[in-house]
Amino acid sequence: MPLDEAAPQQPSGRPATWSDLDAEAEDVTVAVMTASRLLIAVPARALSSIDEAVTLPQLRALVVLESCEPLKLAALATTLGVNPSTAMRMVDKLEGVGLVDRRANPDNRREVVLRLTPAGRDVVEQVLAHRRAEIRTLVGRLPAEQREGLVPALQALIQAAGELAVDPVHEVRLTGGLVPNPLAPGGRDGLG
Repeated sequence: MPLDEAAPQQPSGRPATWSDLDAEAEDVTVAVMTASRLLIAVPARALSSIDEAVTLPQLRALVVLESCEPLKLAALATTLGVNPSTAMRMVDKLEGVGLVDRRANPDNRREVVLRLTPAGRDVVEQVLAHRRAEIRTLVGRLPAEQREGLVPALQALIQAAGELAVDPVHEVRLTGGLVPNPLAPGGRDGLG
């Protein structure tokens, strides 16, 4: 069944039908799913390039901390979409290998405040640098005209995602998880 005159046109000039639009949406869906598998494989390869035994969920926690520290444990859990006990176990493991520093909030002893250690910061920097280099190489393989179309298409996808496209800093601010650096009274870094 043809759509109205304002409907997208086929290359033949005829109006698109709902089935044409469904097929186009399915083609886009399959392409995005394939690209997402690629984009998930990139950080996995980046993780395997470092000596640390860090999982993808743990890397995500480290990246959130790098973006938002110091951070309350409860806010980390909310941002990661896990329950506080899961976040606590993850932090236990990351602290055990020297990547995260956990302290009681001096302003509220019931709260736990988290920061990356220098080693944790190094892991994040190494993985992100590896990931950036690999993506840059992939993008560099594209002809210029395809690269030009990629940015607006990805931006449109992010905008369409709306609240699903989570910015960790924004998410942490919404949860009230940013802490005015209680671990650094008097300007010290608190890792002492």
